Amino acid sequence: QVHLVESGGGLAQAGGSLRLSCAASGRTFSSYSMAWFRQAPGRERDFVAGISRSGISTNYGDSVKGRFTISRDNAKNAKNTVYLQMTSLKPEDTAVYYCAAASLVLGVPFGPESYDYWGQGTQVTVSS
Repeated sequence: QVHLVESGGGLAQAGGSLRLSCAASGRTFSSYSMAWFRQAPGRERDFVAGISRSGISTNYGDSVKGRFTISRDNAKNAKNTVYLQMTSLKPEDTAVYYCAAASLVLGVPFGPESYDYWGQGTQVTVSS
């Protein structure tokens, strides 16, 4: 089992940047594919970005390609953290951002149903 805690959300202006972090507990962090999803009021939870267990493969939602970058730290004695660097922010990026972990999968699934563990979410608000 893994416990996920997001941080780094807040208020940003359009065109600005934020970096989200997701700290994972447990000693098997490298066994999980990791992803970020977001959910705006009245909308479904959408895939933002994901990274494979090794960190070699990444996937991005179409609306964030070229603006967001996902990375993870799997190194021994590392912080067991996955990051989402967000640049060129737009008001439509406003949402609650959730970190998620998937076990026993290959690659990076897009669907939330593939993820077993979720963080509590962190609010990102982008003003115009």
